[in-house]
Amino acid sequence: MAKSGGKYVAAIDQGTTSTRAMIFDHDGRVVGSEQIEHRQIFPQPGWVEHDAAEIWVNTRRVAASALASADLKGADLAACGITNQRETTVIWDRGTGKPVHNAIVWQDTRTAELCNRLADGDVDRYRERTGLPLSTYFAGPKIAWLLENVEGLRARADAGELCFGTMDSWCAWNMTGGVDGGLHITDVTNASRTMLMDLTTLDWDQQICADMGIPMSLLPEIRSSSEVYGPLRQSGPAAGVPLAGILGDQQAATFGQACLSPGEAKNTYGTGNFLLLNTGTTPVFSDHGLLTTVCYKIGESAAHYALEGSIAVTGSLIQWLRDNLGLISAASEIEPLAASVDDNGGAYFVPAFSGLFAPRWRPDARGVIVGLTRYVNKGHLARAALEASAFQTREVIEAMQADSGVTLSTLKVDGGMVVNELLMQFQADVLGVPVVRPVVNETTALGAAYAAGLAVGYWDGEADIRNNWAQDKTWLPKMAADKRDDLYAQWNRAVEHSFDLN
Repeated sequence: MAKSGGKYVAAIDQGTTSTRAMIFDHDGRVVGSEQIEHRQIFPQPGWVEHDAAEIWVNTRRVAASALASADLKGADLAACGITNQRETTVIWDRGTGKPVHNAIVWQDTRTAELCNRLADGDVDRYRERTGLPLSTYFAGPKIAWLLENVEGLRARADAGELCFGTMDSWCAWNMTGGVDGGLHITDVTNASRTMLMDLTTLDWDQQICADMGIPMSLLPEIRSSSEVYGPLRQSGPAAGVPLAGILGDQQAATFGQACLSPGEAKNTYGTGNFLLLNTGTTPVFSDHGLLTTVCYKIGESAAHYALEGSIAVTGSLIQWLRDNLGLISAASEIEPLAASVDDNGGAYFVPAFSGLFAPRWRPDARGVIVGLTRYVNKGHLARAALEASAFQTREVIEAMQADSGVTLSTLKVDGGMVVNELLMQFQADVLGVPVVRPVVNETTALGAAYAAGLAVGYWDGEADIRNNWAQDKTWLPKMAADKRDDLYAQWNRAVEHSFDLN
């Protein structure tokens, strides 16, 4: 495709706690950015919701502000991409454009009973087709719950009046016109997280949809991750700019980290932790509790797949210490507080607020702090909270190595928590391998920008993406092997205490 005339590429990063717009130049450097947090709604224990209408307002605001911050106009953009919190589920009215219920967030556990009913004793009944176990994590059961529990919704869905989407679909529909011709689309990476898409055909599985009572008319059209879907709405600040890339946030970070060959992996430290290993154009199914997912699909090229280890609570544990306990007043305070002590004082924090995800998949688990004595102070608790992210990451990496046969030599990291040097050093120590942070830390938005820019010829291909990746800092392991193993054994004992508490 001929190169677009725009000098920059924009990305909307619709995350779990905030929505951000970022603008990148050809070297992958940030030239403009704006971010707004949205409300976290907790109607009951285990329930987590977002107001999708609030998020759409925030999306418009950050897009306009990011352009203004760089003194740019829509005409300066070659393309726009979207990346998003995956699995979070919203249903809206085609005619009015209004959500019929708050979005149900990926962390929400209300579908536990529904998932048990669908499993009928076999949580892996759909794994060969979808790569996923039956879990509250995924979007399909959330759709089924809404249709079963919101009055009148089933009839409206059957009549074709409603649209379902993960947050990429909600943003794309609104960004391309909404009720005035908006595109009802998703990409293969987000579709692969619904539990409704066949990994081989890359299309909706009619039998699974029937099992869950989901009418096909509710579902968006599945597209590749990088193609020109259509122009942005005429009333927006970037009118007519091609919307040309969609990737779920973890796949976008993998793309932004240039993990484009089989065997390359990254770990994102955000609300949760998500480690993805590119396995090439053939899906690899896990025997050790990992997910098989689509990594990306560029235009007409074959889809690439990934093994994924998903950890529900890492960065959100620091948010919890701030908002629920008042232990800190800002997330940035966690590192100096943790550094005020030399170790965890024997305390271990297992943050199973939404059960445990990979590799254990224990929905019955709940958060525990183990090893408390009179000696333990808030510094030890802060340190234990940070260490929990590193211990959970080691669990996932061990499962990934067992499934893939690939031994990890270096871990590429990104996300909000990687500015925490104490955590990064402990991660290297507990893994026994170097941990590498790139110059551009916000690789999620960058990956969505790359997908959009490739579709319009702004970047020529994978070589451009690889050439843009640059190392910022590397942490080398310093801990003795026997101490590393002892700490990890203590962590595993702590995890055992979190089971059967639901």
